[in-house]
Amino acid sequence: MEVMASIMRDHILNLLKEGKRIDGRGPEDLRPLTIETNVIEKAEGSALVKLGNTQVLVGIKVDFGEPFPDLPEMGVMTTNVEFVPLASPTFEPGPPDERAIELARVVDRGIRESQAVDLSKLVIVPGKLVRVIFIDVHILDHDGNLLDASGIGAIAALLSTKIPKVEYDEESGEVKLLDEYEPLPVTKVPIPVSFAKIGNALIVDPNFEEEQVMDGKLTITTDENGYISAVQKSEGGSFKLEEVVYAVDLAYKKAEEIRKVVLESIKKE
Repeated sequence: MEVMASIMRDHILNLLKEGKRIDGRGPEDLRPLTIETNVIEKAEGSALVKLGNTQVLVGIKVDFGEPFPDLPEMGVMTTNVEFVPLASPTFEPGPPDERAIELARVVDRGIRESQAVDLSKLVIVPGKLVRVIFIDVHILDHDGNLLDASGIGAIAALLSTKIPKVEYDEESGEVKLLDEYEPLPVTKVPIPVSFAKIGNALIVDPNFEEEQVMDGKLTITTDENGYISAVQKSEGGSFKLEEVVYAVDLAYKKAEEIRKVVLESIKKE
C-alpha cells in the first residue's frame, strides 16, 4: 500500500473506532440521493442519479429483434456500462475494461433475477420477433459506490420508460408503431446496497476514499417482496457470517429508503 493510502487508511480506521466517517456520516448512513427521470429526450426512458458526488446517467432504448433460441417467448434485455474518461483519473478511453463489464453484469443480474421486467409481455411473435431493451449506463462522476448508483439509475430509468403499442401484420411481417404509448411492464423495484469492510468495521455506501482503502466489498440487491436477487463480493477480503447477516438486514432497510426516492421520482413525471 502506498504511503498516502496507508495514512488515509489509518485516519479512516481511527474515525471508525469513534463511529465516524471521513465525510461526517455514521457507518449506516447513505449519502444524499437525488433522481431525475426523463432527462434524455431521444431515449424511451432515462434517469440521472446523484449519490453524494457520484453521478450516473442511464438511458433506455427499446428496439425489435429476435429472441434467444432457448427463450422464444421472452423479450431480450442487455446492459452496458461506459466509464466516461472525465469522470475519474482511473478511467481511460477505449473499449469497456473488466470493471465496466463486471459492473454491467451485476446491475443486469439484480434486475433480471428479480424478474423486475416482465419479458414475456415484450413478445410480438413467439420465436421470431420481440422487443429488445438496451440499458446504457454512463458514469459521469466517480466518487465511490458506482454499483449502487448504476443499479438505482437503471431501475428508475426502466420505470420511466414508455413504449409505443404495435400492430403486427402477419402477411407482410411488418410492425406498425401506433401513436398510443404504454409503460414498460416493470413489476418490481430491486435496489442494490453496497458495504465496504475496513478493518473490523462494515460501512454502507462507501465513497471513493473509503473504497481505496477497503479490505472487501459486499453488494446485496433486494426487492420490495423481501427477495434477494443478487449478491456480489468483490475486492478480495472475507466476511464473517455475523457480518453477512448484519449486511442483509441493513440492506433491506436501506433499500426501502432508496426505493421511496425512486418511486417519488417517477411520480414527479
